[in-house]
Amino acid sequence: MPIFAFGMDPVMIMDTETQVSQRKLYIESYGCAMNFSDSEIIASIMGENGFATTNDEYDADVIFLNTCAIRDNAEQRIRERLKHLRNNKKKNGDLIIGVLGCMAERLKDKLLEEEKLVDVVAGPDSYRDLPKLVAEVDDGGRSINVLLSREETYGDLNPVRLNSNGVSAFISIMRGCDNMCSFCVVPFTRGRERSRDPKSILREAKELENAGYKEIVLLGQNVNSYLWFGGGPKKEYKTLTEEEQANSVDFADLLEMCAAEFPQMRIRYSTSHPRDINEKVVHTMARHKNICNNIHLPAQSGNTRILELMNRNYSREWYMDKITMIRSIIPDCNISSDIISGFCSETEEEHKDTLSLMEWAQFDFSYMYMYSERPATPAAKKLTDDIDEATKSRRLREIVLLQNRLSKEKNDLFVGKVVEVLVENESKRSTEEWKGRCDENIVCVFPKEHYKKGDLVKMLVESASITTLKGKPVGYATLQA
Repeated sequence: MPIFAFGMDPVMIMDTETQVSQRKLYIESYGCAMNFSDSEIIASIMGENGFATTNDEYDADVIFLNTCAIRDNAEQRIRERLKHLRNNKKKNGDLIIGVLGCMAERLKDKLLEEEKLVDVVAGPDSYRDLPKLVAEVDDGGRSINVLLSREETYGDLNPVRLNSNGVSAFISIMRGCDNMCSFCVVPFTRGRERSRDPKSILREAKELENAGYKEIVLLGQNVNSYLWFGGGPKKEYKTLTEEEQANSVDFADLLEMCAAEFPQMRIRYSTSHPRDINEKVVHTMARHKNICNNIHLPAQSGNTRILELMNRNYSREWYMDKITMIRSIIPDCNISSDIISGFCSETEEEHKDTLSLMEWAQFDFSYMYMYSERPATPAAKKLTDDIDEATKSRRLREIVLLQNRLSKEKNDLFVGKVVEVLVENESKRSTEEWKGRCDENIVCVFPKEHYKKGDLVKMLVESASITTLKGKPVGYATLQA
């Protein structure tokens, strides 16, 4: 099933003497948090051009699928969804259907050829062009813009918070990726790295604070390489002029600015690359109570040869040194990871190296996948996807089983302790319970009592599962150190 990101209810606008209905936009978002953040940008752009978002696809004049291309099954879900949308098109011949995002960037005009009902194809850097692309379809054509930019950050826009809980919101601080991991399509679908002006980030955070939000999540493909020096494509710090260096802002600086400017808001971030995370970032986290005690640090593999083939630019030992550094500064830091099973030529011993790294690192949580070859990536061009599906699947099961055990053991350590939970929504299982996340980014559930959404609550942990802590509230918490 797709993951939906619905917008606000349709609204009406006044046109001099008569009230007319705006055209309605329905957006579905797939994949990573960056895509969900992008959908909020898309809704903002379309809203400024006469479109109201709707959560009813059958009431929509335009349907956009904001897509992911990181794995083949993600693209297959989009194709299946497009088949279902044929019925919508039959019922409403004027319906416009667009495929946006990474899949659009990867396949480009092939999407218009392969999927005859697709009217608009737009890549991640062409969202400002969407109103014009829709107008071209209104005039009887089909439209495409997949040009990548070395400047676009959408930093001047005010995102429309789609399906928001009113408590936590994404802020995209940079776009693109320069890492060129051999298995990954992101550099080809999202382009080169460029960082957003920190003033615009602080402005957006202030608007969220004024709107009552309690948490911001700073997003980037590799947040630790964030570097603002006045705009344009990413540069290495050492290549900056003296003036640029004097006025530059790196990720640790940005964290410091956000934490100091918004002491009553929790701050999270994702994702870090092991090569770029440094002591300055971790010390900044340790200094500020409102920066959450969680780092997502994708390992991908525990074997140095495989990491080389993946072009991760670090070794097993390098990664372990980073974990050691983090735990020396923040001993109880929650560390999560990404793991890929069955990468090209991976042997059984190399798979065991991944298991042993997981055991050593004691990951609190992991996103775990079988390797999926993506066309046009360096791995697809230069390496052979020679691990059979049964072996990939079996290795993945072993990884999942190990991570489940580690997660349960780590979560059990919270039993009898008090954690601080930001209330986000009702529990899915009971309208009498609140659900939120603690500082360590673990889902927590407790009885509602007199607490309300947006409260920061102390919870005494009474039980733990692989993914959830349950307990009872014992008072309000504060972000003041």
